[in-house]
Amino acid sequence: MKKMTLIICLFTFLMSCNTDTIKPVNTIVFHKTHEPKKSTAPFSDAVQVGNLFFLSGQVGMDHSVRKLVSGGIQPETRQTLENIKAVLEYHGMNMKDVVKCTVILADIEDFSVFNEIYKTYFPQKPARTTFAAKRLAVDAKIEIECIAVKPE
Repeated sequence: MKKMTLIICLFTFLMSCNTDTIKPVNTIVFHKTHEPKKSTAPFSDAVQVGNLFFLSGQVGMDHSVRKLVSGGIQPETRQTLENIKAVLEYHGMNMKDVVKCTVILADIEDFSVFNEIYKTYFPQKPARTTFAAKRLAVDAKIEIECIAVKPE
C-alpha cells in the first residue's frame, strides 16, 4: 500500500509541474574557444548542457600575449574575471548569469584582497567555493571556474 501511495503522490506532483519550463537535456555541446591561441588546448572553454554552461577555469592570463599579467593577486584577479566575462559574452551571457564559482587561490592570505575585487564583478552573489592549493598552472595566483545559466 505504501508503494502505491508513493506512486500516486509522485504522479500527482509530476502532473502539477509546469513542463513548459523544463528543458530536455538531450545534447551536450563542447564549444570551441573564442581565443585562437587556445585552439589546441586539451579542454573546452565552455561545455553546454541544456541552458547550463560549465566554464573551464580561467587564470589571469592576457590571451593576446599568452602571459600572466604582472603585479600580483589584484591584477590577476581582475584579468581572470575579465577572461570569464569574455567567455560569457562569446556565448551571449554576462556576469549576472553566473550561479556558481569555484575559486582556487595559490595563497589563502590573498583571500580578502581577491574578495574585494570579486564582489564588484558579482553583486548578485553566486554560490561559491574558495580554497587554496599549493601551486596553480603557469604559477598563477588565482583560478576561477564558473557555472552559468543562459537566459531564454
